[in-house]
This record gives sequence, C-alpha cells and structure tokens, in this order.
Amino acid sequence: METSELRQKIDELIAAGECDAAARRLCELWRRDSGTAAASYVVARYEKLRGRVPLLPYRLAVLRSFTVEPLMPLLRAACFVAGVDLSVHVGEFNAYAQELLGPNSPLDEFEADAAVLAVQTRDVAPDLWRDFADLKADEREAIAVRVAGGFRDWVRAFRERSRAHLIIHTLEEPTAPSQSILDAQDAGGQAAVVRRINDELRRFAAEQSGVYVLDYDALVARHGRALWHDERKWLAARLPFAASSLSHAVAEWMRFIHPLTGKIAKALAVDLDNTLWGGVVGEDGLAGLRLGAEYPGAAYLELQRTLLDLQRRGILLCVCSKNNPEDALEALAKHPGMLLRPRHFAAVRVNWKDKADNLREIARELNIGTDALAFLDDNPFEREHVRAELPEVTVIELPDDPLRFAQAVRDCPVFERLSLSTEDRERGSYYVAERERANLGRRRPTREDFYRNLRQEAEVAPVTPLTLRRVAQLTQKTNQFNLTTRRYTEQQIEEMSERAGWHVLALGLRDRFGDNGLVGVAIVRECADAWEIDTFLLSCRVIGRTVETALLSDLTERARARGAKNIQGRFFPTKKNAPAVNFYPAHGFSLVEENEGGSLWALDLSGGGGVECPAWIRLTVVNGEQH
Repeated sequence: METSELRQKIDELIAAGECDAAARRLCELWRRDSGTAAASYVVARYEKLRGRVPLLPYRLAVLRSFTVEPLMPLLRAACFVAGVDLSVHVGEFNAYAQELLGPNSPLDEFEADAAVLAVQTRDVAPDLWRDFADLKADEREAIAVRVAGGFRDWVRAFRERSRAHLIIHTLEEPTAPSQSILDAQDAGGQAAVVRRINDELRRFAAEQSGVYVLDYDALVARHGRALWHDERKWLAARLPFAASSLSHAVAEWMRFIHPLTGKIAKALAVDLDNTLWGGVVGEDGLAGLRLGAEYPGAAYLELQRTLLDLQRRGILLCVCSKNNPEDALEALAKHPGMLLRPRHFAAVRVNWKDKADNLREIARELNIGTDALAFLDDNPFEREHVRAELPEVTVIELPDDPLRFAQAVRDCPVFERLSLSTEDRERGSYYVAERERANLGRRRPTREDFYRNLRQEAEVAPVTPLTLRRVAQLTQKTNQFNLTTRRYTEQQIEEMSERAGWHVLALGLRDRFGDNGLVGVAIVRECADAWEIDTFLLSCRVIGRTVETALLSDLTERARARGAKNIQGRFFPTKKNAPAVNFYPAHGFSLVEENEGGSLWALDLSGGGGVECPAWIRLTVVNGEQH
C-alpha cells in the first residue's frame, strides 16, 4: 500500500470509529516515514483519537539556548505512536537559568513530569568556544569551574522545588578546534576542557536522584559533526540542526521518554533461523549454519552480542521459533560459534504453533503482560501477523541486510534503562532458577511440601540509600500484585521515609536456588489509632509463594507493637492487578466501604488479632524479632 493510500485508509478508519485499527495504521505510517510532513499528519490524526485510544498523559518542559520548535511535531508524533500524549512547555529563548532558579517561573506553573536542559557550549561558555586561543591556562580552568558550577547551582535550585526528572544535555566539542591538530596534543586543549566540564556534569548528576545526562556530544559525533549542522539555519534561525539531524535528536530524547513513562519491554522473544543465526538448522544442519567471526556469520554474532548486552541490562531473552525442537536446542547448546546458550533464555518456545500464541504463553510463563514483550523475527509475515494479533507487543522492524540487525535492536528505545539495580543485572538468572523451582513443584506431592522444600528466607527492612532505587523501581513497574498502583520517584520515596509516622519497608527473599533480590514493598502511615497501607506490592516473579503473607504479618506486628487498634488498606482494581483482588479478604480483613474507584478494608488488631507468617518462611525483621 502506497503512503497516500495508507493515509486515506487511516482517515476512513477514523471516520468509521475503528480507532484501534486507525492507531495501528498510524504506527505503520510512522515506521515508513518519520519526517516533518508525516509528523504533522500523525499528530493531527491522534488529536482526533484522543479519548478513544489509550494514551498516557505526560508533561515535558524544554529549557533551551537555541531554537527547538521544529523538533516538537516530530517529538509529539513519536510519543503518540508510543502511546504517550505529550504536552510540552518550551521555555523562552535563553531563559533557562531564570526558569530553573525560579521560584514561580513558567516552569513551576507548568508542573512538568520531566524537563530537558539543552544548552550549547557557544551559549553557556562563549569565550571558551570563540576565543579559546586567546585564553591563558588559568583562564581556561576558571571558565570550566564557572560553567560546571553554574550547572550545579541550576540543578540544585530545580531539585529543591520540583520532583520532576531532569535530563541535561552535555556540551558539544567544536567540530574544528581553534588550534586544529595541536589541540589533541594539549591536555588543556579546547576539546579537553569541554570534556572536563561534561565529566563534572555526570558527576553531580549521579549525586542527585532523578537527574540524568544525555550525551549530546556523542550524539553529534555518532552522526557526523560536519553533517549535524547547517550554518545557514544557525545564522538565520539559531537552529543548530541540519534537516537530517532533527529525527536523530528526537530519537535520542525518546530513549529517555520511554523509560520515564514506563513504555519499555521487559522481555525480548527472538526467532532462530536467519535471525539468531544464518541458515535453517533443519535443512542446513549444525555445520551449515552461518555464525562466526567472518562474514556473513559475523552479522549474527554481532546480534547475539547485542542481545547479551540487553540481558545484562535486565531484559529477559526468550526463544520463539517454528522449528524442530531437537535441532534448534542442539544448535543453541553445541554450535561452537554460539554466544547465547540455553541458560541465557528465561523461556523457550520451539514448536510449529502460531507465534502469537507462543508469545502469549511466554508472557504467562514470565508472569508479565504481553505489552511488556518485544519480538524479533526476520520474516515480514510473522512480524505483521504478531502486529495484527498482538498490537501491544513491540515488533522490531528488521532490515533485509543482517549486518544491520544488531543496530535495529540497539535503536529500539523500549530497551533503554536510566538506572540498574542488582536485581536488574541478575534478572535472567532468577528466571533460570525459577524453572528449577517449577520442576521441584512438579516433583512434590503437595503444595505445602513444595513451599517447605523451597526453604524461603525473607527479610523486611526499612528502605536505605542502597535499596532506594530498587524500591522506587518496583513502585513504578509492578502491575500485577499491586494493591493501589501508586507510582513514586526515588525523591518521593526518600521524602516519605524521612517523614514522621511513615514506614517504607523493603522485602528481600532467598531460597534454596539462590537470592531473589528485593521483591516487595510496603508503605504505611500511622494515623491516630490506626495504620493505613498506602502501597503494598510484590514482584511478579514471586507471586504464589505466600511471601505476601509474610510481609503482611510483619506490618500487623509492627502496628500492634505501636498501639494501633486496626490496620486499613485500599484496593484499586486495574486491568492488570487481578492477582491481588482477594488479598485483603483472604487475610481476614473486613470490607469497610466500596465505590466505583475501589474498596477499603480493615483488620481488627485488638484482642491479639493479626496475620501469622507462614510456617515455611523464615522471616527476619531488621532491628526486630525473628519469627
């Protein structure tokens, strides 16, 4: 279908009220053409679909020292296609310092979820950019200190007033240093001074929660410094981008917007034949597969390296292949050029079934939604079939040339992460261990025997600086066993933990197969003679192991010890938290009230009431008793 025909089809679908189908076609159009004209069309059509397709509202402020307006239609279109309804505040030209320092600035009034600070070296350090050759060594150093100090002051002022995330562009090195090749010979050269400022930006960003660095200089270098700019556009409109660079800048912003909005994939399901390796194992045999250090096998090896990098980032790898299981698994286990082995895959589906059905099974096995899956397959038919059957799955469009497969995966923003916890890095091994637990469960005659043989050891402790990031991450990502689905940033968690009468508790879990890491969070507030549960959640990978009862038993014990007569909690139903729907009544809570928004439950603690920890869980309470 030609682009003009596709646009006509989209308009027909909107007119007919077939909104989901129209949204899918808009995604297809954007895959084909992500230029300025297409962006205007996509934005206009999504405006018609607002309220008729699911979109996550998000507010972004852009504080800048240059013209960014041409980026905005492209950014909004990319967000719409990702399921995000983006509202943007573009700060006044070169007014970034005033807005950050505030108070009562337009930035404060906008109440952003996130802000981008995008300034150029030539604007924030014009003497360093323009007159470097005239500066003495001590003057260069003074400029670096001044510029880095200015950024630090702006960030601190912003953080004191706002809990929004902040993304800071690094400064750009000059395309042609003022002293040419001599600059590279000097540790105090122009490029080196810019790099020193950028190192300081990274250092103090790491000290602040919710502050991240966008490596703008690396972005420019990656696409070619000489090609990135159009001097005529700069002189005429203060626009530092050539036309071809606009989409690259937007793509880099999207790498941050995806994880900030939670539009990410938790698992990637990969085809095998002509995707993970070259050739068809059932026809070419093990020896005939193209995989190794030389071309063409090097293309598939590079893809495997990229997938291994994803796993180290906490993304689960899965196999979804139409194949003879014996042949495929032998290739994974025995081919000498294989980087990825069976132990790297959290779930495996090798059969002749429909791939959409296999993806549904993989999601169930991993205990995640299908909207948390991405799919990689060289076959255009399979990609289109999955898009039609499971539009919520991220289907990666692969080019015809296998040499570009790895880059296609690296370019996909659903795999981006802004921070990594220990649990993220070890997630793949957790799921391998989970398969062993499942095997144990199949061998044992009763559920209680299964629990006892797991030898679970739980620990409940107040949140600490070391666990803060993981606790916030769990509130932001956990959907299935989450009673209220309240999302909190690191800054908000930290503030709550410091308030009088608030308790932010983290649950860690070990068993005979290894350490599961931090898997649960409870946030409670003391209120008169009652305790109110603000948040109670459990990671999907430990649902069904009675760990939630152990955590609740600690809460009731803490509340009773501090004189509370009852403990209360709300349940807000969502499309995904059905596993938690009976949590309160199953633990003896009584219904207090119910309305369209949810229900309130209470447990009487007088007369020795409470919740007992399961006998098969050894529960340790930090600074408390062992049960």
